[in-house]
Amino acid sequence: MKTPSFLFLLTLTLTGFSQPTANEILEKVDRNIFSENRIVESSMTIHGQRGSRTITARSYSVGEKQSFTEYLSPAREAGTKMLKLENQLWIYSPSTDRIIQISGHMLRQSVMGSDLSYEDMMEDRKLTDVYKAEIIGREMIDDRNTYVLLLKATVSDIAYDSRKIWIDSERFVPLREELFAKSGQLLKQTTLTDVKQIEGRWFPTTVLYKDMLKQGDGTEFRMTSIKFNQDIPEHIFSKAALKQ
Repeated sequence: MKTPSFLFLLTLTLTGFSQPTANEILEKVDRNIFSENRIVESSMTIHGQRGSRTITARSYSVGEKQSFTEYLSPAREAGTKMLKLENQLWIYSPSTDRIIQISGHMLRQSVMGSDLSYEDMMEDRKLTDVYKAEIIGREMIDDRNTYVLLLKATVSDIAYDSRKIWIDSERFVPLREELFAKSGQLLKQTTLTDVKQIEGRWFPTTVLYKDMLKQGDGTEFRMTSIKFNQDIPEHIFSKAALKQ
């Protein structure tokens, strides 16, 4: 753990500022990011070596155990659907009219050529449920004061064994992340921007993902609409809904 600078300690003394603990910071992040349910309309722009392409989608999720996504455009991807129930994931492709279960090593594969894996799409647990945290510093990011936290996994069934995360010290949303394998290898970087207050919570609506193991300029995931605490019909979260 890094030693706080003398200037930082002096600032705390002069201002009477009481720094929250790492776990308190993470709990505030969870309150902003995690929701009982939500409906999201989004665009995903993949900046590859041969140019960029954008895919739009609508997603429904309840807690961390149920989610359903339908891809809307372009025509090549329209009608593709993804269903998550607990730790199981199915994909429906209209071109083949088949439902395929994604499991094991296949979960590490790219989603439609993007910098996101199926594991990334599956993971929706609270940070406090799967990581322990320590504060390792403070930095400025785009004129925002942040806490820098190091997270270590407390469970084995998780894509990233550790994460370095920069959290806005006023709004308690992540602004940047570095995601690491158990070996310590840097796997991905994310930059979170366009933070908005939605239904009483702060939420970053644009995320740039960069897979450090592949070429290209990353994938920009932009939430064009997000609604929390919606009435979502239960029948959406069924394999039958994949072919409807």
